[in-house]
Amino acid sequence: MTDTRRRVKVYTLNEDRQWDDRGTGHVSSGYVERLKGMSLLVRAESDGSLLLESKINPNTAYQKQQDTLIVWSEAENYDLALSFQEKAGCDEIWEKICQVQGKDPSVDITQDLVDESEEERFDDMSSPGLELPSCELSRLEEIAELVASSLPSPLRREKLALALENEGYIKKLLELFHVCEDLENIEGLHHLYEIIKGIFLLNRTALFEVMFSEECIMDVIGCLEYDPALSQPRKHREFLTKTAKFKEVIPISDPELKQKIHQTYRVQYIQDMVLPTPSVFEENMLSTLHSFIFFNKVEIVGMLQEDEKFLTDLFAQLTDEATDEEKRQELVNFLKEFCAFSQTLQPQNRDAFFKTLSNMGILPALEVILGMDDTQVRSAATDIFSYLVEYNPSMVREFVMQEAQQNDDVSKKLTEQKITNKDILLINLIIEHMICDTDPELGGAVQLMGLLRTLVDPENMLATANKTEKTEFLGFFYKHCMHVLTAPLLANTTEDKPSKDDFQTAQLLALVLELLTFCVEHHTYHIKNYIINKDILRRVLVLMASKHAFLALCALRFKRKIIGLKDEFYNRYIMKSFLFEPVVKAFLNNGSRYNLMNSAIIEMFEFIRVEDIKSLTAHVIENYWKALEDVDYVQTFKGLKLRFEQQRERQDNPKLDSMRSILRNHRYRRDARTLEDEEEMWFNTDEDDMEDGEAVVSPSDKTKSDDDIMDPISKFMERKKLKESEEKEVLLKTNLSGRQSPSFKLSLSSGTKTTLSSQSPATNLPGSPGSPGSPGSPGSPGSIPKNTSQTAAITTKEGSQFYHQKCRKDIISEKTNSFGCLMFPWTSS
Repeated sequence: MTDTRRRVKVYTLNEDRQWDDRGTGHVSSGYVERLKGMSLLVRAESDGSLLLESKINPNTAYQKQQDTLIVWSEAENYDLALSFQEKAGCDEIWEKICQVQGKDPSVDITQDLVDESEEERFDDMSSPGLELPSCELSRLEEIAELVASSLPSPLRREKLALALENEGYIKKLLELFHVCEDLENIEGLHHLYEIIKGIFLLNRTALFEVMFSEECIMDVIGCLEYDPALSQPRKHREFLTKTAKFKEVIPISDPELKQKIHQTYRVQYIQDMVLPTPSVFEENMLSTLHSFIFFNKVEIVGMLQEDEKFLTDLFAQLTDEATDEEKRQELVNFLKEFCAFSQTLQPQNRDAFFKTLSNMGILPALEVILGMDDTQVRSAATDIFSYLVEYNPSMVREFVMQEAQQNDDVSKKLTEQKITNKDILLINLIIEHMICDTDPELGGAVQLMGLLRTLVDPENMLATANKTEKTEFLGFFYKHCMHVLTAPLLANTTEDKPSKDDFQTAQLLALVLELLTFCVEHHTYHIKNYIINKDILRRVLVLMASKHAFLALCALRFKRKIIGLKDEFYNRYIMKSFLFEPVVKAFLNNGSRYNLMNSAIIEMFEFIRVEDIKSLTAHVIENYWKALEDVDYVQTFKGLKLRFEQQRERQDNPKLDSMRSILRNHRYRRDARTLEDEEEMWFNTDEDDMEDGEAVVSPSDKTKSDDDIMDPISKFMERKKLKESEEKEVLLKTNLSGRQSPSFKLSLSSGTKTTLSSQSPATNLPGSPGSPGSPGSPGSPGSIPKNTSQTAAITTKEGSQFYHQKCRKDIISEKTNSFGCLMFPWTSS
């Protein structure tokens, strides 16, 4: 529907009793089959999607407020509102609602009677209306009792509100207020307090419009000064008329706008300061008061935004050097409040609002303001800047990049005058204010750091076909701004320990490190180039010597983030500069204390071990093992040592890796049951019973040719030329749990028998229990458990070359890295 009469905004009341804008669309009414009744339908004007589908229930209380609002509750604590662009549209929908509920459209509210008893409902419905006592001093107590007794019943509240509205009763009560004050009738003033408070709880917009009118509002506030619970009356009127002054920083020519501003301020004061804090049961009774203030603010922002002359004068005076400091402070405070009011606008209107401010030059104006010495003015300007960044960071980024380009062009022309971007760039002003925050708790610095983090966050940067905002802005930031951000860090880390280590400096450096850590995680090569070229990590690790644990942990977290990237450029930089030394030193200085520092450092080394970062593992063990080898309450460092030894073993013996591959490929080529049969045959055959020149072949291989018998391992070993003599000793080492196992020698006599002898004095035969190579000694380095090995033994005639092989079937252990096959080549004379 394109009729502007039906154009509405949909609002819902949130848990904080604030109205949330759900969108703009066009409202209609019609029968909905799914809901089985007449319903209100609102479709979005942007895409036609359904914003609201609400059945008009006969017992739901609908309220018509300010001629363009319809408010109702669909469930407990779920309030809805339709704000119409035109009064005519509101009247049309109100007539539809009243038609469904059987109400007279002249009323402004329909009531839900569910909470009342049947007797009360019958009595109330049978009575034609509520008759108010005559407005006299002598009957004030009776009026107060009538108001108090009507509040629990929705229908009685409705009748009381209609009576008060139709008879102009409120103005009569306010006339009595003046009489009571003149007569100093305290009892009457106390009754008037209860009456006016009760009228507020009626939650009726029509009554609020009378009470908040220019002629009545101060008298209403006067009535609320005389709380019976207080020994002395409050002086709210004195505050509003004498203390609180309306400062018209820019003349407002529209009298309606000026009156709306006064009204909103006073009603807000009533809500916050005058009315007592509502109980849980009374809180919902003031929802209309919240709505009244909310929609007033929306109107004020809209009227100011449409007044181009007003905004032009505002920004002209803000940037005029002739404007005095007091005047500029008032202008900034007004602009801050103006931006705060804009948060009540719906998204489309908020877009237009900030676009208007941008076109008026709000960012150049903020740059001028932030360059001032007045801390209050700078604080207000920071709040305005935060509204802009949170709403549209891309707009701020575009401005600062254009500003930098203009400054570069000027610098080229003015070669004789040196101009630095640090002095003029808006973003550098923000960084400097963060660094120079005088607050001991650095409240302003924390706020500014959050804004900078939003600006450098790639997640909210735009990418188009022609350009990438991320590439352009980050290139600008690292060229023009990063040196300003890191200046306090570099200035404080010129020695082996921080030159200043007071609490405020430590807090500031922690903020800088937090932002740098964020950059490491999100900026890839920009921050990498900066860290390596400027040797930033070395400077950061100086802070590990700080007396403030939180700062030392920030430095450690920065390095941990770098290591977590597993980037070899970073790793080579760390190793070349020996940047584990400050960490190890801090770990040793921490001693046996079980604290966050201890856990964080161990976690970093554990990460290196688990992720098997080979370059860092080797660097740590080669340079710091002696300092860490005694740490045995965790296995992290011993695990690193084991990793290192495994790496070195593979480097020294490159053929082992290829052998392992061959073994694994061959291991799974044959049927498992065949392997078990062959193993059984091996263990049942005594080597002493073998005859010379006879080959012992497994049953499964009997039908195979000689070429088939030679498995891939034999072929591999066949290529080796054995040049040693008859008594050559072959030293084999196995690695068990990171320790060197006993070495064994394999010797061959001139006969056909073999003996496996240990280097220890005791010598055992191969088949004897307990011998190192015996199958009967499980767990020994040379043992071959039953059912876990495959055997192929070939014995050639005397004087020929032959091989003796024993291979395990089990997979190589990850912890020991020991091979599943022991291979013993030898030659015979």
